[in-house]
Amino acid sequence: MNRLRYIPTLAILALLSVQCSPRQKSDNASNRNDTLIHHAELLSVIRHENYTDVQITNPWDTTRLLHRYLLVSRDKELPAGLPSGTVVKTPLENSLIYSSVHVSALDMLDALDQIGGVCDLSYIKTPGLLARARAGKVVDAGNSMNPDIEQVMALSPDAILLSPFENAGYGRIGKMGIPIIECADYLETSPLGRAEWIKLFGLLYGKEAKADSIFALIEQNYRQLTERMQSVAHTPTVISEQKSGSAWYMPGGKSYMARLFADAGAAYPWSENSESGSIPLSFETVFAQAGNADIWLIKSFNVGTLSYKTLQKEYAPYARFKAFRDRKIYRCDTALCNYYEETPFRPDLLLQELAALFHPELFPDYTFLYYQPLPE
Repeated sequence: MNRLRYIPTLAILALLSVQCSPRQKSDNASNRNDTLIHHAELLSVIRHENYTDVQITNPWDTTRLLHRYLLVSRDKELPAGLPSGTVVKTPLENSLIYSSVHVSALDMLDALDQIGGVCDLSYIKTPGLLARARAGKVVDAGNSMNPDIEQVMALSPDAILLSPFENAGYGRIGKMGIPIIECADYLETSPLGRAEWIKLFGLLYGKEAKADSIFALIEQNYRQLTERMQSVAHTPTVISEQKSGSAWYMPGGKSYMARLFADAGAAYPWSENSESGSIPLSFETVFAQAGNADIWLIKSFNVGTLSYKTLQKEYAPYARFKAFRDRKIYRCDTALCNYYEETPFRPDLLLQELAALFHPELFPDYTFLYYQPLPE
């Protein structure tokens, strides 16, 4: 049995957003969040006798739908009287996956053999998928921003899974008559909300029971950890990342990461902020509000050479932070670890990591997977 692992695409998904041509919500809007979906705010699944109605809310205008899918078993006739929506025959058998995060989710479901092609193959770390690619069983469709149309046509996938971007169309891909599954999971603002999209993938790939079991374990782990952290006496203050050009992008107060910080038993200086995305701040603003933060987390691709010395050389005022002086900076090198590949659909693993960082006395035997102390 495969380990529960998963794989997201690049950090671009954390900063970009998407909107296809807006659609009105259906008459079933009042039935959203049926018994299958409890945490995800953008996903609704409504069961009917001969099909499953999947509705994805437009994250930028929640009075409208981003997309509606009607899942119908591929071994049955299309039922009469289907409502308006994109029909998807399930289980999928030959899909094209744009994002490494969704490759990872399918790895969790033991559904890699139902992937016929991928984009951005060079960014994928899932061993099973890479083995299939080397064996010639997976088509490399090129860059996700500009897929190789000829390769896509040759593959003739039964569906394309991608992450939508604001105001972006799909060009020739969108005119090929292939169902495009707009996976807006990365726009969820709660960790369990994003992870719950594994249930949609379970429905698409005929792995519903497995998906439910996986999510139940994740939910249980996450809740148990959160409850434990609610009783901590001390909540250290945490900040993240570093200045990029003239701006320092901090997670908004309603963001996914702000929620994780709180659930892991930390205080976050921008917890009262109402933004769900990143907020650009000047260095002076960050220092004024969080210069005395106890812990500083830096996550980046290929930060292997980052140290206190190089950080100060890069921008001398960094040394004024309390976390710098107290040697409480931790780095996550996403080139060396599977942070983006694992944490979106296993937020319980990231919560455990953060809880152990913020409260090491409670987890003396924990082995860190992602963050390491910044060297001198």
